[in-house]
Amino acid sequence: QVQLVESGGGLVQAGGSLRLSCAASGRAFSNYVMGWFRQARGKEREIVAAINWSGGSTYFIDSVKGRFTISRDNAKNTVNLQMNSLKPEDTAVYYCAARDGRLQLYDHWGQGTQVTVSS
Repeated sequence: QVQLVESGGGLVQAGGSLRLSCAASGRAFSNYVMGWFRQARGKEREIVAAINWSGGSTYFIDSVKGRFTISRDNAKNTVNLQMNSLKPEDTAVYYCAARDGRLQLYDHWGQGTQVTVSS
């Protein structure tokens, strides 16, 4: 089992930056693919970024490419989402999630952190 706790959300003006962090507790963190999801009000949850166990492979949705980066530190059991050039449409609750590298389903979730980008 992995427990996930996000931090770093807040209010920022358009064009600004925020760094979200996710601290994981439990065993075998390095075995998990880590993802960041977001859910805006009235919309479905969507995956924003993901990173494999080694950090050597990443994924981003098109709308954040070139603006967001994802990184992980397996020694510290953390995964970070650096968000630059934020836009009002990035406003959402952001969730950290984990899945076993052999599976497709994200089955460990954090409680979420609010990101609000003002125009």
